[in-house]
Amino acid sequence: MWQAFRRLILIGSLLVVSVCTASESAEVNLDYVARRALERAQKPFHSPRADLPKVLRQDNLDYDKYREIRFRRDRALWTADDLPFRMEFFHPGYLYQEPVHVYEFTLTHVQPIRFVQDFFDYGNLKIQNQIPVNTGYAGFRILHPLNQANQLDELGAFLGASYFRLLGKNQRYGMSARGLALDSGESDRPEEFPIFTDWWLGKPQKEDTELRLFAILDSVSGVGAYEFLIRPGDTTICDVEAVLFLRETNKVLKVDPKRLPIKTLGLAPLTSMFWFGKTTEHKPDDYRSEVHDSDGLLAKMDGGEVLWRPLDNPSAIRHQIFSAPNIRGFGLMQRERSFAAYQDSFNPYHLVPSVWVEPHGNWGDGDLHLLELSAQFEGLDNIVAFWDPKIKPVPLQPYRFGYTLYWTRETGENGMKLSEERAISTRLGLDLNCKECRQIVIDFDGPKLDALPENQPPVAIANCSPNAAIVDNQVIRNDDLGTWRVILKMQPKPGNADPVDLRCTLQQGTNVLSETWTYEWSPP
Repeated sequence: MWQAFRRLILIGSLLVVSVCTASESAEVNLDYVARRALERAQKPFHSPRADLPKVLRQDNLDYDKYREIRFRRDRALWTADDLPFRMEFFHPGYLYQEPVHVYEFTLTHVQPIRFVQDFFDYGNLKIQNQIPVNTGYAGFRILHPLNQANQLDELGAFLGASYFRLLGKNQRYGMSARGLALDSGESDRPEEFPIFTDWWLGKPQKEDTELRLFAILDSVSGVGAYEFLIRPGDTTICDVEAVLFLRETNKVLKVDPKRLPIKTLGLAPLTSMFWFGKTTEHKPDDYRSEVHDSDGLLAKMDGGEVLWRPLDNPSAIRHQIFSAPNIRGFGLMQRERSFAAYQDSFNPYHLVPSVWVEPHGNWGDGDLHLLELSAQFEGLDNIVAFWDPKIKPVPLQPYRFGYTLYWTRETGENGMKLSEERAISTRLGLDLNCKECRQIVIDFDGPKLDALPENQPPVAIANCSPNAAIVDNQVIRNDDLGTWRVILKMQPKPGNADPVDLRCTLQQGTNVLSETWTYEWSPP
């Protein structure tokens, strides 16, 4: 069935790529992938784990053995053609138990990229001949001259379930995005993790400045077709278009008899880490003053309100839901950009990207979810944000949605800040004059606020949920930071053990001068 592998040799260089010559005439686009997704959705889910060779399973290939396997950079896809984008593949096995099948496509043809042992250096391992050519890969990374014109840098990686990360110029890896999140944070059912199982990589031309990819996302409850158009730059932009097909109940129950109907369908999910920072009331014993990949959730609502919700590392799981019909955008931001705030010479948290989601069109009625998990160290991603539609798709009927991801330093494509009048820091602590109270200090900054004379301060409009009270509220000019500082005193009601919701905006008359700061404080 399959023709023999051919090897493309670049004169005076090493072997660069091996692909299968069995190609077919086809125009690969979202409809092409969606047809295959629908065909698969009509059958029960088949886990790719079942197809992984025994030699690559975790009981045979542990952490130390897996680390010996290295991709040979001179074998990167499209090296022989000297194209502006290259692809390196991750070896399957160890934690990566679900092989991914990869195809290359041009304007008129598509062909599979089979598993090739010569792509990898196995060190002292002797397992090469035990891996069939139809095994597939764990994922791939994208190389591109991102920071310097004559040097290939890592632009992004798609690895593990439906996780992926991208980078803008001079950024370092931090948070991740996902294709889809199902029942994330629900207390009455386990989360379902969809996986990318098939990829189509668009072969670029030499003058191309963007890269097009397609994928099938599969899970017990449904199948999706995804298109990614990646445009690298100071802010790397990724347009995503998707078609989702939920499986019929009988197909789901055949694989998982205990599976309940989908409760939350997380679109454009983002995953990040917050260990401790300015909001942390009891910091770990660590020389650094902050450790996080993101420090807040930013959201633009349909009515024009802009919400800023500082993140925290709670002692128990917190799942906060914001009503967000026709949401205009949301993202997990890293606002603290000073190295001095982190003092970490090995993990450049001040250089990691913020990620902003901008929906295409009207997504309809739905909710924005923020999930905060308790984390004991910085190696755990404990923050999740996504949007959930109120009306769930009908099984086997196409549910289409699209959005743009900005991997940025909190600037949009035009260089403007996503939010101009910003809450730039939040600090909490004991009020020395009221042992039952918490003191909350918020610094606001922005052009409108900067224009206010010191003798005409804005007014802080602050309130909280009925289980507490704001007993003091003052606004002062903080000349050291060039901000307006709000100092709130919040007193929980006696015996209160529930979280307290707080909100604050700065106004002068009827003019709103800041985004809406919102926070959920939990009693110790």
